[in-house]
Amino acid sequence: MGVLTKRIAVLPGDGIGPEVCAEALKVLEAVSERFGHQFELDVQLMGACAIDATGDPLPESTLQACFEADAILLGAIGDPKYDNNPAAKVRPEQGLLRLRKSLGLFANIRPVTAYDVLIEHSPLKADRIQGADMLIYRELTGGIYFGEKGRTADGAYDHCTYSREEIVRIAHLAFQSATTRRNKLTLVDKANVLETSRLWREVVQQIAPEYPSVAVDYLFVDNAAMQMILNPKQFDVILTENMFGDIISDEASVIAGSLGLLPSASVGETAALFEPIHGSFPQGKGLGIANPIATILSVAMMLEHFGLQEEANLVKDGVDYALRRNVLTPELNKEHPYTTEQVGCFIADYVQEGGECFRHLKNLELGLSTII
Repeated sequence: MGVLTKRIAVLPGDGIGPEVCAEALKVLEAVSERFGHQFELDVQLMGACAIDATGDPLPESTLQACFEADAILLGAIGDPKYDNNPAAKVRPEQGLLRLRKSLGLFANIRPVTAYDVLIEHSPLKADRIQGADMLIYRELTGGIYFGEKGRTADGAYDHCTYSREEIVRIAHLAFQSATTRRNKLTLVDKANVLETSRLWREVVQQIAPEYPSVAVDYLFVDNAAMQMILNPKQFDVILTENMFGDIISDEASVIAGSLGLLPSASVGETAALFEPIHGSFPQGKGLGIANPIATILSVAMMLEHFGLQEEANLVKDGVDYALRRNVLTPELNKEHPYTTEQVGCFIADYVQEGGECFRHLKNLELGLSTII
């Protein structure tokens, strides 16, 4: 593929979001310099910082920038002052839900990989998780999070609704992905209890014959949660509804050993957003301890979305190299930790050089506080 020009809306957000975004953008700049692509960045407010500045977690100018962009890079949103106030009428998360709905981002895609060099960091036994490699497709704009909700005099309700079309469109994406992997798809539902889950199972059973190479199995969500701990290697592509996907994908994150390693993509018919799955970690803000790898891998997913597979592979190779060299932030390297900036610069340099760079290795060995 030739040289591309793409416009990217950047939403750094709250807490550590701006820090991890800054390192991911260094990697994107390295891709630009090495391959000649042009990435035009449009930085906008979203989340608690947007509420503080405008009173709205998703200002109209931010939403418009996202509509005009070829892709969106999001850091993280959230702030304790809203989490700890159940009476708050405006919350950062409202902006994220509105963004997903406005852009039609109906499919969240989360890869989960057990890295051999980090097996010891997972709370699960090595023999259970070694070789685990799965892709979770979570429906993102329907279900209980978007259903009618309210309070009565002495109760509350949240309605869970799904249309056939909402299920069909994400099911096809999951089946198509399975054909490029190990040809296995697992539907996670609660069809023994929930009518919406019975519709999910019915639709998937109708679609499955269109993908004869893909073996399909079905797990109730409670059993799936147990199997994620007992034998995660059995999973290839997981397909599920919004709330189950929210829970299962976070549970799966312990397989990798850190939330700071897991990227995600949220895609629709015309829009795509890329973000790490971790939160804003306000306690770590400004301390240089945030792991930027999940955001950097989210950039790799963005490059794949643009059809830039060679570029994406180079970014992933850079991450693998940092993992093997133990160039990692404190939660993964307690004895000789590196800063957020050091990890980002190390991977960016690998990308720019097209491989390992001994200058950076020497600087790391000398323990320099800033990589140059």
